[in-house]
Amino acid sequence: MGASQNMEVSEFCLEGRFIDFVIKDGYKLKGLLLGTHEGECYVKLAKHLRAAFDLRLPAGTWLQVVGYKEYDIKKDKVTLKAERVMAARSEIATIQTIAAPQKPPSIDNVKVKPAKTKATILVCQKSDCMKRGGKGVCQALEAALSDRGLEDQVTIKGTGCMKNCKAGPNLVMPDKTRHSRIQAAQVPALMNKHFGDKNLSAQPENLREAAIPKW
Repeated sequence: MGASQNMEVSEFCLEGRFIDFVIKDGYKLKGLLLGTHEGECYVKLAKHLRAAFDLRLPAGTWLQVVGYKEYDIKKDKVTLKAERVMAARSEIATIQTIAAPQKPPSIDNVKVKPAKTKATILVCQKSDCMKRGGKGVCQALEAALSDRGLEDQVTIKGTGCMKNCKAGPNLVMPDKTRHSRIQAAQVPALMNKHFGDKNLSAQPENLREAAIPKW
């Protein structure tokens, strides 16, 4: 990869514990803070990773990050940009290089149980949806999953623009049903509709009958 006279670029691969997300303007995911043996470091996420990242990632999770390291000679500044992020498995597998095919590592004589696939709720994270209450919807979804004991079965994932900005907030449920103009107060009724009404008796009558707009 080429570099200017004042910039040196090289590949990197590191492992560390996830500390926190770096968010700009209250909702824009920009990067990760990782704790490594050399101390805390900031890793910028490539654009294709920002929309796909699971915002419910627990702190303390070991991650393996592969990407490019840019060293600005003039400013004496190093920037790490991640192209791939995955769960670290250094204790049983060698670190994949950036040129290696993106296939699951094969481990001789070790039986690996397939991971359970979680249902996913997609929530638009773009500015129009956030301004219309998207952040509150995300918080309400997390609370509803916790109330129903579904944290291990359902995950919430932020996405890029869903091309329905004027009707935000927009979200897509695991069965691919799309909903628009969803507000936090409607989330319990929406969850009852898609995941059963475990707590339906505890909900106010007007909330249980609230209309859930679809696209």
